[in-house]
Amino acid sequence: MISLQDIRDKFTEIKGQVERRVFDPYLLKYIQTPLIDEDKILILISIMDRLELSYSEMENYTLSTMLIQIALDTHEHVTNSTDDEKKRQLTVLSGDYFSGLYYKLLADSEDILMIKALSEGIKEINEHKILVYQHGCDGTEKLMTSIKVIESSLLLKLSEYFKVDLWNDFIANLLFVKRLLNEKSQFIQAGSSVLFEALKKIIFSKNEYKLNDLSNEQQKHLLMICDRYIEFSKQIIEKGINQLPYLNELLEKRISLILTQHQPIVKTFVEEG
Repeated sequence: MISLQDIRDKFTEIKGQVERRVFDPYLLKYIQTPLIDEDKILILISIMDRLELSYSEMENYTLSTMLIQIALDTHEHVTNSTDDEKKRQLTVLSGDYFSGLYYKLLADSEDILMIKALSEGIKEINEHKILVYQHGCDGTEKLMTSIKVIESSLLLKLSEYFKVDLWNDFIANLLFVKRLLNEKSQFIQAGSSVLFEALKKIIFSKNEYKLNDLSNEQQKHLLMICDRYIEFSKQIIEKGINQLPYLNELLEKRISLILTQHQPIVKTFVEEG
């Protein structure tokens, strides 16, 4: 058994293990580089660090969860891929490959209950992705709930499996804020965003314009809606952070960095004006 006492060492080592499995030189020639969410790795390690688990168990659970997360994220890129059929096929196959690695890790450990828990998370994520991408949410609240489920379901299933549900609100809201900040940035910088496309369909249902053809006032309205949800979740995080059973310094710094990235659009407009 490998014994690593420091959270940073555990994080670095396990992140390296994830990278070694997903950064296949051949696949990287044809597909987008798989995105490894370091915050999810850190949260997983932080949850399990105070449980009676060996390092190898912690590593196995983190690897399994991250591999299936990366598989789901990779499959999501298929709808946005180019007309290059080979690239499209390899993107699908690489997602399947990461899924296969996940199943093998958990099958080797013979942890049937963990497989069941993560499978429930996968099902939830796929159901809510369909709602978001096919614009099946009939209100802003349902849309935001779907985004939150997509971002946090796997980690919530793991925390529930270990009966440390006290982490759940924190996990769901932190990952939700992070996703909204990313979507907001994409919308402002590139004029495209999965979230803002869905939001446009709800708020401006009779408007057939493309997202980047909306008026400045309409775009500002969508951004302000996004900001309200960021602010609300930010408050939940700040109020509940002291209730977490264990908050290591590395995670605490990362939380602070994510929360301070938020620049309300009203403030931005005032400063620019």
